[in-house]
Amino acid sequence: MNKKDNIEEFLRDNRPVVKDDPTFLLETNRRLKSVEGIKAEVDRQRVQGHMALIVTLVIGIVIGAFAVLIGYMHPFDLNQMKEGSLYNALVFIETWKQYLIIPVALLSVTLSLVLSLRRNKAF
Repeated sequence: MNKKDNIEEFLRDNRPVVKDDPTFLLETNRRLKSVEGIKAEVDRQRVQGHMALIVTLVIGIVIGAFAVLIGYMHPFDLNQMKEGSLYNALVFIETWKQYLIIPVALLSVTLSLVLSLRRNKAF
């Protein structure tokens, strides 16, 4: 059963009182057109949002690849700097770099789940 059948069934069951006004049909058509305009605008904004998401993803991948390329082309020598908190942070990252991907992956999966659930509840 589609929406048209549901509307027809509702009208048959309730038998609404309609005025014998000649502008009734014109007013109804005007309201339907405005609803269709709103639906078209919502669809346009949804497509625009998806395109923004895709563009952001592509830009992030390109910038990340560029950063990795620069890091491999110009590696940082830890022996040049032996003190300070930056040195300690770099030593920590260098020591545990194979395990740092786990929290990053967990955060990205959690964020995507939260955003997708929030999006589904909004619509």
